[in-house]
Amino acid sequence: MKKYEQVIDLAIRKGIFFPTAEIYAGPAGFWDYGPYGVALKQNLIELWRKHMVQKDGMLEIDGCQIMPEEVFKNSGHLNSFQDPLVECTKCKNIFRADKLIEDKTKKLTPEALKAAQFDKLIKKYKITCPSCKKALSDVKMFNLMVKTLLGPKQADVAYLRPETCQSIFIDFPRVYKTMRAKLPIGLAQLGKSFRNEISPRQSIFRLKEFTQAEIEIFFNPKKEKDFDKFNEVKSYKLNLALLGKEDKTLAISCSDAVKKKLVRSKLVAYYLTLLMQFVERVGIDKKNIRFRELGGDERAFYAKAAWDLEIKTSQGWMETVANHYRTDHDLGLHSKGSKKDLSVMDGDEKVLPWVWETSMGIDRLLLMVLDNAYTEETVKGEKRVVLKLASKVAPVQVAVFPLTKKDGLPEKAQKIYNVLAESYTCQYDIAGSIGKRYRRMDEIGCPFCVTIDHQTLKDNTVTVRERDSMKQKRYKIAKLHTALNFP
Repeated sequence: MKKYEQVIDLAIRKGIFFPTAEIYAGPAGFWDYGPYGVALKQNLIELWRKHMVQKDGMLEIDGCQIMPEEVFKNSGHLNSFQDPLVECTKCKNIFRADKLIEDKTKKLTPEALKAAQFDKLIKKYKITCPSCKKALSDVKMFNLMVKTLLGPKQADVAYLRPETCQSIFIDFPRVYKTMRAKLPIGLAQLGKSFRNEISPRQSIFRLKEFTQAEIEIFFNPKKEKDFDKFNEVKSYKLNLALLGKEDKTLAISCSDAVKKKLVRSKLVAYYLTLLMQFVERVGIDKKNIRFRELGGDERAFYAKAAWDLEIKTSQGWMETVANHYRTDHDLGLHSKGSKKDLSVMDGDEKVLPWVWETSMGIDRLLLMVLDNAYTEETVKGEKRVVLKLASKVAPVQVAVFPLTKKDGLPEKAQKIYNVLAESYTCQYDIAGSIGKRYRRMDEIGCPFCVTIDHQTLKDNTVTVRERDSMKQKRYKIAKLHTALNFP
C-alpha cells in the first residue's frame, strides 16, 4: 500500500475524516470530520488566526454563504468560473479535460485555454476514455457555481459562494470606515465555500464543499514599496521555484528577492514570509515548502503576479495556498456593477485600493499535514504507526492512563486528568494494555502520555512518555506542566 493510501486508511479507521452519508454511498466530493479530525482542523484554524490574522493586526469578518446573483454576475463568476468537461462517447463517464492531459503528459495544463485548444491537445496526445478506452466528446466549459432559488415563489436567484473573498470585497468600505482602518490593511475570512467540481478526487484534496481561509490585503499602489513591516522579515529565506526553473528551488532572503525583482515588492515579500512561517508552525519541514511562480498562461487573467504555495508530499508537490496580486480588479468590478464608489481615503488621497490575496484550503492543508506526519517504524520487530504532528495541532495533546482499573489508580488518574484538561486537550483511556494504549495515541499523534501507577500513590510521581522517542521519565505531579513543554 502506498503512503497516501495508508494515510487515508488511517484517517478513515480513526474517524479523522470519512465519506459523507457513507451508509447511503453518498455523492463524491463530500466528507465528514470525526472527533479527532474536528480537533485537528480547529487547531490549524486557531494557529492561522493567531499567526496570520491577529499577529498582523488584520480584521476578520464572517460573510454570508449565499449571495445574490448580481454579486457573481459583476464579479465575472457566471461567465468565467468554469472547468473543461469531456464525456466518453460510449460509457458516458465525465472527466476534466485538463487533468486527462496532465495525466498523459505529466505536465501542468494552463487553466486559461479555450475549449478548442483542449480538443487539439486531446487529439495530439491520442487521449481516450480512462474507463473504456473509447473516444471522447468535444470539450465543453462547465460552470462550477452552485445555484439556488430563494423565497416562497423561488423567484430570487442566488448562489452558494465558490470562494469566501467576494464578501470581503463588497464589505470592505463599511469595515474600513467603522473600524477606522488605514491602508494597508488586511481583511480575513474563514468559512465554507462550494463548487460543483466535475471530478472531485484524492479524498479531501478537491471537494465540493470545503473550508477556506482567505486574506485580502488592501493597499495604496503608490506606497507599495514603502512597507515598514518588511524590516521584520528581510533576512528570512523564501523557497522560490521560479518560472521555467520549477525543478530547482531557490532559497533566497526576502531582501535579495526584492532587490533582484524576483518578488514584486516589500509588501508581497512580507506576506509570502508570513504564510511560509505559518506553514512551518503547523509542522511542515521548511525543505518541503516552496512558492511556485505561475506564468501568464497559468495564472488568472486579472493577476499581475501569482505564487502557489506547494507542499511536498508522498504524491509530489501539491498546491495548498494560492497567492494573487489582484490589483483593483475586484473593487473596480463591484464598484461599476453596484454603481457605488468603493474608494476610501488614505490620508488626504482618495484611493480605490489594490489587493494582494492569500487563499488557503484548510482541508488541503490538513491532508498535507497528515501526509508529512505519517511515519511507520519497526520497534522490537513490530510495526509502529505514528503521526509525528506538531504539538500545537495534535488532536489530543496529553493522554492520561491509570495502569490498572483498581487500587484507587482510576480515581487518582481522574484527578490528574481534570487538572491537565484546564490547559491541554486531553483524553482519558483505561481500556486495554498500556502498550496498546500507547499505540492508539501514537496513531493520532498525541505527543505525551501520562501513566499513573502504584508508585504514584506513594510519592506523587507519574511516568511521562514522549511520542517520537518513546522515552519515559518520572515527574512530580506538581512539575507536570514543565514536563509537557510545547514549542
